[in-house]
Amino acid sequence: MRQIANPGVSVSDVMKALSDPIRWDIIRQMAEVPELPCAVLESTLPISKPTISYHTKILGQVGLLEVRKEGRNFFYTLNREVLRDLMDELWALAPEPRPVKQGRVEHRSPSRRRYSRQDEHTQQEAAASGQQNDLVLLTW
Repeated sequence: MRQIANPGVSVSDVMKALSDPIRWDIIRQMAEVPELPCAVLESTLPISKPTISYHTKILGQVGLLEVRKEGRNFFYTLNREVLRDLMDELWALAPEPRPVKQGRVEHRSPSRRRYSRQDEHTQQEAAASGQQNDLVLLTW
């Protein structure tokens, strides 16, 4: 399984951490601000302080958040690089828009989509020479 920004952490580890509704809510709140005080989580989440600590620990273990302690207060920062890596992995699996040529759609495997940059170059050359395709089909 491919690792993402945090060494030793796989894509499935991050997805598992994000699968809990409370942790998802924590991430959503953290995405709105540069730094989130734990006190905000205590006032916005319907769970106890120890449960907040449990969930933030899991998010920290997969590298999604960084913790800063100031006195007795904890502040959380979202590690957006881990989210970007996760999105890159998901996009590698998702089909890309493909031109329909002669009524047929060319289906490419995820690994071929990921490593094939020649098609982009060919499409750019075709656009520069004035060639156009009839239709671009988005499939999921």
